[in-house]
Amino acid sequence: MQAVIMAGGKGTRLSGLTRDEIPKPMVPILGKPLLLWQMDALKQHGITNILLVIGHLGHVIQNYFGNGRTFGLHIQYYHEEVPLGTAGALARIRPMLEETFFLIYGDVLFDIDLSRMERFHSQKQSAATLFVHPNSHPFDSDLVEMDAEQRVLRFDSKQNLRSGWYDNCVNAGLYLMDRGICDELPDQERIDLEADVLMPLCRRKGAIYAYPSPEYIKDIGTVERIRAAEADIKSGIAAARNLKRPQRAVFLDRDGTVNVKKGLISGTEQFELEKNAAEAIRKINQSGYLAIVVTNQPAVARGLCGVEEIEKIHRKMQTLLGREGVFLDAVRYCPHHPDKGYPEENPAYKIPCRCRKPDIGMLEDCAEKYNISLADSWLIGDTTVDIQTGKNAGTKTALVLTGDAGRDKKYNAEPDLICADILDAAERILGKGL
Repeated sequence: MQAVIMAGGKGTRLSGLTRDEIPKPMVPILGKPLLLWQMDALKQHGITNILLVIGHLGHVIQNYFGNGRTFGLHIQYYHEEVPLGTAGALARIRPMLEETFFLIYGDVLFDIDLSRMERFHSQKQSAATLFVHPNSHPFDSDLVEMDAEQRVLRFDSKQNLRSGWYDNCVNAGLYLMDRGICDELPDQERIDLEADVLMPLCRRKGAIYAYPSPEYIKDIGTVERIRAAEADIKSGIAAARNLKRPQRAVFLDRDGTVNVKKGLISGTEQFELEKNAAEAIRKINQSGYLAIVVTNQPAVARGLCGVEEIEKIHRKMQTLLGREGVFLDAVRYCPHHPDKGYPEENPAYKIPCRCRKPDIGMLEDCAEKYNISLADSWLIGDTTVDIQTGKNAGTKTALVLTGDAGRDKKYNAEPDLICADILDAAERILGKGL
């Protein structure tokens, strides 16, 4: 496997650190150039063939890395005489490309299990796979909209004036591509990878996929983000999020825990965050735990709304949380209900299933996808059904008293914690550790 790193950036916003003496990808992070952090992460996955696309002050990079042998790498260079955009160099370097290659922007720090992304790319037979993730500032990030199979439907640039609700699914600047992508390049000198190549390709062929992951990847385009990245490395959070390592999660019920309980919510106008939900999720984000919503939504089976409306409600949830600078690593919902008898019910969803709590299908699916240790995780909810779910899955449990905790007498499982609300639960869980 090969990696192509786009390392020609000037780093105007980092002028206080670069002083126009080093290019942006050489900015030091804990005394080590960002490019070396990237190469070390690649080398851990056996990727030692590196092609660097350089431009501004490219000689600094060449003088530091040479042919790569000192670093256990084989490094080649392509020098852009004039800036060619994020994809303009691909046509020129095609003879140097392997059949499949990673394309990485030179301003991202990452610690990722790349082998999982490779398997996903191969299984989907994707022409190009984008690494996507939630972040704390989706409102000024390039977002990706995908279908249930993770096929990319469209891109939403941060330059757009957004309205409405959106998924917190950010294009991170790390791709896995087949060399055939070069056949899709327009006949022009300066090419934007997203606008000029990927957007037309996904509209025409539907061959672009997004690989969602909660792993650590950060655009270090500002001094503040560099300092945050350094703190994440020092604390161990960056390395701990790599899916090669077992993860810990805080699973969150939705109605009565994250949002105000209003019966069966079937429209976005009914959805309102609990007053302390954003702050609780902020603490979870900062802790290194994954924050994952798992929720029963029988309004679909009842015929009160379709899955499209539930997903729109969840986009509102993610938008409201994003405005507060926090995010969910995943959202899972069950639209089923086994009991029949409502006149407007949807029979396609009136079925027994493994995902409806207190069954543990949603938790098991997340555990498999994100390498979560359920025994080291928690479930926070406002009903005895939630507590029984946690017990069934082997997690620890926290019952919040914002909802009607005693409404289902079938389940008598005792929670590990009884808390006033989601924030109280998060603070006590993170204070206790595991």
